Amino acid sequence: MIKDFKLPDLGEGLTESEIVKWQIAVGDTVELNQVIAEVETAKAVVDLPSPFAGKVTALHEDEGATVQVGAPIVSIDVTEELSGDDAAKPVPAADGADAGQESKAGNGKPERQSVLVGYGPAAENDGRPKRRARGAARSAAAAPVEQTVQGAADQGTTGAVEQASSPTTAKPAERPRSTPPVRKLAKDLGVDLTQLEGTGKDGLITRQDVQAFADGGAAEPAQAGAAPADRRHGEREVRIPIKGVRKHTAAAMVKSAFTAPHVSEFLTVDVTPTMELLAKLKASRAFAGYKLTPLTILSKALMVALARNPSLNSRWDEANGEIVQMSYVNLGIAAATPRGLVVPNIKDAEQLSLTGLATALTDLTETARAGKTSPENLSGGTISITNIGVFGIDAGTPILNPGEAAILAMGAVRRQPWEYQGEVGLREVMTLSLSFDHRMVDGEQGSRFLADIGAILAEPGMILTMI
Repeated sequence: MIKDFKLPDLGEGLTESEIVKWQIAVGDTVELNQVIAEVETAKAVVDLPSPFAGKVTALHEDEGATVQVGAPIVSIDVTEELSGDDAAKPVPAADGADAGQESKAGNGKPERQSVLVGYGPAAENDGRPKRRARGAARSAAAAPVEQTVQGAADQGTTGAVEQASSPTTAKPAERPRSTPPVRKLAKDLGVDLTQLEGTGKDGLITRQDVQAFADGGAAEPAQAGAAPADRRHGEREVRIPIKGVRKHTAAAMVKSAFTAPHVSEFLTVDVTPTMELLAKLKASRAFAGYKLTPLTILSKALMVALARNPSLNSRWDEANGEIVQMSYVNLGIAAATPRGLVVPNIKDAEQLSLTGLATALTDLTETARAGKTSPENLSGGTISITNIGVFGIDAGTPILNPGEAAILAMGAVRRQPWEYQGEVGLREVMTLSLSFDHRMVDGEQGSRFLADIGAILAEPGMILTMI
């Protein structure tokens, strides 16, 4: 029986997602809960597991396509019987899933009906879904393959090994590297991308490659300093689709700017003592292996300041006419990634030590830049920090992350003339920029909060007088 897998609701209130990369091809045999695609939501790239096992008969969308929730994306033939003990072996439900969500396909195979990412039975090995090499082609015209189905009773799933019908097993060919607009152009011009050799960076197939092939010629290799690879025939404008992270960020910033009355304040601080403290901590054996930065100290200072000024850790509940003040801190860190701006947050950051914050900040930024931040860690933030200093910027007027009462911008640390103990000398100086929602935070409260953070950075020992 052929079953269509429809793009599920990823639990973020979204109506569409983009297929970033297929992990399967037509003809592949997939296992229950195996990752079949990487899907981009408005906030992150997430793995999409299969809700049932079988043979892939069709992929309904190309990589780069934006798909509406509920639209079919892949068809799988689930008629083959499980081998050995697998047919009778119960499959555990995923953590947090309702038992009532399980059902049986027509062949008795377990199937998961939940619509959230990560649904489906958990594998009985290390809990991580298997990734399978993609086939040489994605159409029904692909070369025949010989499928050997192995019993996998120790994992509770049915495995499959694909081999080319040729006596020599070749590594499956990767799909030609190109961008969605280039693939569309190739489709419109009737060009088979597998026949092209890309002249772009790392072999990327460009518009010029496609156009030259369609015209019967060959594209010239891209030269250093030349126009962008996807600009053709000397176009003076390049149109970039508004989707994914950019679309979400734009909507969120417009909503925030026109909903919350922003107030911004600035404080320039001599942070020489903080920089000296950082140097001592880095040299200490107790902090060996930890990545300590000014952001680490600022995050800890913010926790202390919030305890003294809790109104900055609030949210506006319009429906109930209430201001909700949180006793926990989910600290958001604005991260610039190749996909755009995201603000993942550290849950219960107020409970972490300095080393705990250092570890959490390192993990958060590395995961965000890799585009692997989970939707859970991209929601529920209570207050945020944006480090504009890494770009050499001193100050700005940050826009609130929607639903939060405040955001703190950390400027660059600069060595410059500064009055110190009645004389002028070279000191390490930083500017802090605080924006807050004036519905929840009065000017006095915002000013005291900013002054507390500045006092700690100017003299870290002051933290002992505040806790």
